Amino acid sequence: MDTILAHVNQFRAENLTRFLLVIIVGWLLGLATAQAAEQTVRLADMDVTVWSQDRDQSVKQPVIIFSHGFHGCATQSRFLMEAFESAGYLVFAPNHRDATCHGGKARWIDRPDVPFLKPQDWDETSFRDRGHDIRRLIETLHQDDRFRARVDWAHFGLAGHSLGGYTVLGLGGAWPSWKLSGVKAVLALSPYAQPFLVHDTLAGLSATVMYQGGTWDYGVTPVIRKSGGAYDRSPEPKYYVEFNRIGHFAWADFGRSAARKDIIAYSLAFMNHYVKGEPADPLLTQALRGVAVFRYDSELGNNGR
Repeated sequence: MDTILAHVNQFRAENLTRFLLVIIVGWLLGLATAQAAEQTVRLADMDVTVWSQDRDQSVKQPVIIFSHGFHGCATQSRFLMEAFESAGYLVFAPNHRDATCHGGKARWIDRPDVPFLKPQDWDETSFRDRGHDIRRLIETLHQDDRFRARVDWAHFGLAGHSLGGYTVLGLGGAWPSWKLSGVKAVLALSPYAQPFLVHDTLAGLSATVMYQGGTWDYGVTPVIRKSGGAYDRSPEPKYYVEFNRIGHFAWADFGRSAARKDIIAYSLAFMNHYVKGEPADPLLTQALRGVAVFRYDSELGNNGR
């Protein structure tokens, strides 16, 4: 009997070990898959986070470059970057010089050279280094063996939050000397647009723009929404979505927002149509329940607001 019990216990132990090994291996494979979808690489002397599906390296993908907010970092809006990646985009997000997280060297106590409350003192030299970062990244991607065969520059968009919104608007043509060619769409998420209003340069935008704001985003959204604001002064085609009960950091991962699902939905509808060239999603002419203000003026029509 003791011998039988010993064999039974040994059998149980062996199977428990196998079971645990299966669990561990499965966890490691899942971790490897997650890491494969998001990786940080060195490009143009910057730490750049890349989101990409595991695809044939010879298959070209539409590309989105994301610019983070002041003292944010490349991974600050992971929920949205992952949504773009899942939709088939190759996404690049550099750490700018003012990044404080994800390896950024800046400090929270650092202040901008020109205060945000003095947009009249801003000009094309203000945070020009951010524009240079995007340009250097693009130049490097054209040469880098890991990515040059994969990036489809015929389908290229920019996205940015806060000061990143300022950055991508500038590159879209709001600062004439920053203007990038080939940009199909600019997704400006609660963007710091005040300098462009003061200098009246938003008419220089050459890419379709979508502004996003929130009813609790008191420092930025009113500048976009107001009569004669950023939306009004931008050339068509253009879109404006203002979500109910969200503030300035709803586009970052700092806290969960009830609007995330809608933020993703409108962002994908916009990029898929103007970057990928897909048929327009009906969402581009509709306000969801969680949207306080929705405006559009494009080839799809306008809602007269």
